Amino acid sequence: MTTTPGARLRELIGRDGGLLLPGVANALTARIVADLGFDAAYVTGAGVTNTWLGLPDLGFVSLPDMAAHVSTIAEVVDVPLVVDADTGYGNAVNVHHAVRVLERAGAAGIQLEDQVQPKRCGHFDGQQVVEQAEMVSKVRAAVDARRDERTVIVARTDARAAHGLEVALERAEAYAAAGADVLFIEGLLDRDELAAAGAAVPGTPKLANIVAGGKTPMLPRAELNALGYAIVLYANAALQAAVLGTQEVLGALHEHGTLAQVNDRLASFTTRQHLVDKSFYDDLNTRYAH
Repeated sequence: MTTTPGARLRELIGRDGGLLLPGVANALTARIVADLGFDAAYVTGAGVTNTWLGLPDLGFVSLPDMAAHVSTIAEVVDVPLVVDADTGYGNAVNVHHAVRVLERAGAAGIQLEDQVQPKRCGHFDGQQVVEQAEMVSKVRAAVDARRDERTVIVARTDARAAHGLEVALERAEAYAAAGADVLFIEGLLDRDELAAAGAAVPGTPKLANIVAGGKTPMLPRAELNALGYAIVLYANAALQAAVLGTQEVLGALHEHGTLAQVNDRLASFTTRQHLVDKSFYDDLNTRYAH
């Protein structure tokens, strides 16, 4: 049987040491991730919203928008993609449709969260969550909808911010019982909370989300893995690095009228062409020349 994206992702999640999962907002960043040797990537809703729309992570990206981004990314990299599907774009029926669409676009894993719509970034304040039963229905719909039973369903709860850790852990258990393959308890505030969440629902892999400047402490991958996390997500590290680099380089250009002071901050022309696989298209041009 041909190995599917979901099967490959499951194998990675099961490896010792924890899967390090970098976020990508576009195809070029995904190419960088693959070129560096990462095994998988996360298509970040916040990153797509920030880079494509120039807006905050408040639920502005639609299902067709995200599917188009996933399809574009899947076309140019061969690593499994976990896709941020926010709240599933509606109720359980909408979730069923969203899973079909995103799986067809190339998703190996699909993440759903229990916030009300419009959602908020998990490291903002003021999150509100739907009733537990509603999210359980969404998880069940996602599990039923996938055409490949190995496609990974990630269930995220933001109940820590709204109702406290105990409620968040209760929800995680309910989502696992509904069929979620991975549990993502967002907005944990310290090592003790990370440990409690990592130990919850034995047998179901957990995901830790690390955001520079966010609410959750930036513990090393090995320590998080020892606390029970099979996946360590850095959803927007690449985006934050790109923002800072762009500010530094263009700030210098604006101030000095030249790049001389920051030339060492630029990727080379050769590197850029390597990342977009220009040599492949040069070969095609030669092959089909007449």
